[in-house]
Order: sequence, then structure tokens, then C-alpha cells
Amino acid sequence: MIAAFSISPMGGDQEDGDGGVAAAVAEAVAIVRASGLPNETNAMFTNIEGEWDEVMGVIKACVDRLAETAPRVSLVVKCDIRPGHTGQLASKVERVERHLR
Repeated sequence: MIAAFSISPMGGDQEDGDGGVAAAVAEAVAIVRASGLPNETNAMFTNIEGEWDEVMGVIKACVDRLAETAPRVSLVVKCDIRPGHTGQLASKVERVERHLR
């Protein structure tokens, strides 16, 4: 499966001086990267690929980490569940790129 998720702390001292939450989001991205699962981060979401329990475990770890210092955590998750397919983070994009050539 691939999960695209966006996580953000709410309240507390998590906000950067300009109202951003980059430092807190970076903590979540570090957890994703340390998981060893294929992943990528863009301006709006972090995508992670693996088996259901692995992916959801990483997302839960991110929520738990942000909840340590924020009274509330916002989480948006979108999943593409396609059993038997791996390497889709790159393959899906490549299939679209082929149509654009």
C-alpha cells in the first residue's frame, strides 16, 4: 500500500515564529525516513509505501511523537491499497510520465 499523509501539531509551542510547523513536521519525517520504508516528502504530504501494519505503525509513531509536545494533532491520510504490487511510489509516476512524452 501507499499512504499519503499530512501531519501537523495544533496548539502548544510547536509553531515556528511565522506560524509554520516545519520543525515539528521534520520530526515526523525523520521517523518516516528511519523506518526504512520507501518514502518521499513534498510540500503538502509525505508518501510511504509498505505493508498495512508497517505503514500504519509509522504513521502512529509520528502522531505519538507530535502528541508528546502538542495538545492536539491534525492528521490527513489517503491510502492506495493494491495487494501484490510493490515499488509503486516510482512506478505510478513513471506510467504517467510515459503518457506525457
